[in-house]
Amino acid sequence: MNKDYYAVLMAGGVGSRFWPVSTSSYPKQFHDMLGTGKTLIQKTFDRLNRFIPTENILILTNERYNSLVLEQLPMVKQEQVVLEPAMRNTAPCILYASLKIQKMNPNAVMIVAPSDHWIEDEQAFEDDVKACFDKCEKEEVLCTLGIQPTFPNTGFGYIEFEKGSDEKLKKVSQFREKPDYETAKEFLEQGNFLWNAGIFMWSVSTIVNAFKNLQPDQFKLFQDGISCYNTVDEKSFIEENYAKAENISIDYAILEQSKSIFTLPATFDWNDLGTWGALYDKLDKDEAENAVVNSKVLLQDAKGNMIRSPKGKIVVVDGLEDYIIVDKEEVLLIYPKSKQQDIKTVLGQVKEEFGEQYT
Repeated sequence: MNKDYYAVLMAGGVGSRFWPVSTSSYPKQFHDMLGTGKTLIQKTFDRLNRFIPTENILILTNERYNSLVLEQLPMVKQEQVVLEPAMRNTAPCILYASLKIQKMNPNAVMIVAPSDHWIEDEQAFEDDVKACFDKCEKEEVLCTLGIQPTFPNTGFGYIEFEKGSDEKLKKVSQFREKPDYETAKEFLEQGNFLWNAGIFMWSVSTIVNAFKNLQPDQFKLFQDGISCYNTVDEKSFIEENYAKAENISIDYAILEQSKSIFTLPATFDWNDLGTWGALYDKLDKDEAENAVVNSKVLLQDAKGNMIRSPKGKIVVVDGLEDYIIVDKEEVLLIYPKSKQQDIKTVLGQVKEEFGEQYT
């Protein structure tokens, strides 16, 4: 394995649209969402560990998930778990992790990847990441993996790249916000738009320089702790200073301002598993298009449903079509698939009515 290859695995999200399975105390990346025997974070770690040394993979997460990370990834040492004492979006934590890696190995190239994506063709994923790493080692560029759109999705941001190049990696023209349906259709018709999967690659020197030039205040805040990083003094410095960082995403802070960004249209299958409907799309279905995880089911006049329960529980459904049916301890969710984006709102209502312990 290449000792200059590093990864930052983003594992701090709550995944509220997967409630009631995903909760603030036990979010979706720590669950076996597809019933495969491995949780999403375990699958993501294994995928990166194919070509990145175990000790070079950092897990970025909230302090409250530290024990979950160590329990599910026993090969990881405590010093590889980078803990955020406050929620400050993606830019501060990526800068913090990048400075730690740069101090370990100034020649490092790194990937930043979410912990909850589903990718089956792991060899294609590895090949695509290595192609980006090669470019990042030779040039001062930022790279991203873009996903070929299969329909006009309004839930993703898009990457627009310059037409006319035969190169595998395309020069990015601009990042586009989540569009409305008509705009998304136009994007697909133009043919030079990709879904933004939030998977980034760069050398540590390039990303640190980008912060230095484009986010000087943020850079100074974290650079001031450089002598503490990877030592016993790191925790106290971060606890004192992290909350002072601006709450800003890596997209706004760096990517949308940079002039040297390239995207590689991914050659692998991809699903961001952002909703129950996205999970439904990935699962095997019966002849009536019902997708079932863990449950023993007796179905009558039931079509297109997503059904999940504790392992082995018997679920009887009659007369429901296109519903999400999720049973978890004290909570039973029966909800139309067409309204899946509203689950986040329902979660707030449950919290207000019944208390935080259910969310």
